[in-house]
Amino acid sequence: MAQQNETDNPSREAYRLRLRCDELLQPQRYVETIFPNWGNLMLTSLNDISLTVAFALFSFCAVVIGIIGTRLAGIVDDLADRTGLGEAIAGAVLLGMATSLSGIVVSVTAAWTDKPELAMSNALGGIAVQTLFLTIADMAHRRANLEHAAASLGNIIQAALLLCLLSLLMVGRFAPEWTIWHVHPITPLLFIAYLFGLRLVRSSQQHPMWSPARTRETREDQPDETPGKLTLMRLWLIFLGLAFTIGFTGWLLERSATVIAEETGLSQAAVGVLMTSIATSLPELVTTVAAVRRGH
Repeated sequence: MAQQNETDNPSREAYRLRLRCDELLQPQRYVETIFPNWGNLMLTSLNDISLTVAFALFSFCAVVIGIIGTRLAGIVDDLADRTGLGEAIAGAVLLGMATSLSGIVVSVTAAWTDKPELAMSNALGGIAVQTLFLTIADMAHRRANLEHAAASLGNIIQAALLLCLLSLLMVGRFAPEWTIWHVHPITPLLFIAYLFGLRLVRSSQQHPMWSPARTRETREDQPDETPGKLTLMRLWLIFLGLAFTIGFTGWLLERSATVIAEETGLSQAAVGVLMTSIATSLPELVTTVAAVRRGH
């Protein structure tokens, strides 16, 4: 019996050694043991914050979005001149998409976490608020009304594009609920229509078939004569860094808005229209007023 136990002990030691080697040969499990999943920890901690902390976080994110928007206006203006894109395309693509990242992240995160009301109200409320912000930009431009000073075929096409996209959205709302892999056919049509509209804007700059009457108050798109001190690569890196910061801030904004909706009893639609849409649209307000002040 004693001899059998002596032969079993080496077997047990070998088995334990093999298990230990298997654990060490699994780097992901080993790293997760030493370094916990910080993403899950952050998500859990944000879901457990109080109403006061949620309001403070929401206000902080709104301020950060507004400050970054001011910096983005100058960076995109330099990129438009250095790359030859023109202010219409740069404003619609670079500045528009970068400043809208916070709103995109809020709507996508809300939809991903099964909050469709917050996702839709934030997106549609953002469009309404950004259109309202044009009145503030018009008041900031004192020499002439903004429509007169910014008269161009590119801006007219972009306004028509917005109407077409909203019309497609309304058609999808009242059309039969057909889906392909849980995606409505209107969704890819919106994306295609947007790309086609940008192509029209670009072609209208290169080969305009019509141009508005010019007056001394009409400001034409002309590159700055003195190039900036930053290199083109550095401008792109700064642009990407600011855009990433806005996107991450939008994720924090959605987390705090969810807590506010749950703690106050407000509906997701009300929080989306009254809070997140305004906060995520602050870059448009800041960049529009800043561009008007800079004469662009």
